[in-house]
Amino acid sequence: MRIYRTFTVIMCLKNKNSKRLESIKAAHQLTRTGSSSKMEDYLEVISELVELKGYATTIDISRYMNVSAPSVTKMLQKLDESGFLEYEKYHGINLTDKGNSLADGIRQKHSILLEFFELLGITRGIANQDVEGIEHYLNPKTIKQLRKFVTYLKSDPKILGGFQ
Repeated sequence: MRIYRTFTVIMCLKNKNSKRLESIKAAHQLTRTGSSSKMEDYLEVISELVELKGYATTIDISRYMNVSAPSVTKMLQKLDESGFLEYEKYHGINLTDKGNSLADGIRQKHSILLEFFELLGITRGIANQDVEGIEHYLNPKTIKQLRKFVTYLKSDPKILGGFQ
């Protein structure tokens, strides 16, 4: 009887691990929206710079992304080829409608996640670090539900007060 129980426990653990592995495999097989998280970071920075200064330069992007100017140039060429921006060396950088749309979506995700983490009592600095780490990987449906949840939490101060 003892051998049977041990075998049953092992099989349950193996089945549980197998399901987890299959889940990981499925998540990695999902195709992204055609842009990488690094590309999204560039678009986010460019969008912020344009909003702040009216324009973005390779040097500014290099400084904010903490990468070399040649790396920025290489990524700008990729973003241009993908239709996210218009780029001419030594001239201005302009986001296309496609680039603006993606950058706006990233900014919205960022603000929703930041607000959610701050509601949890996480300091803004830590929340910003965490958001930068996950904002590119969440499904839009997850973001939509988080937005609804944040709105719900903020609608009744008693709910939030009970948590904190």
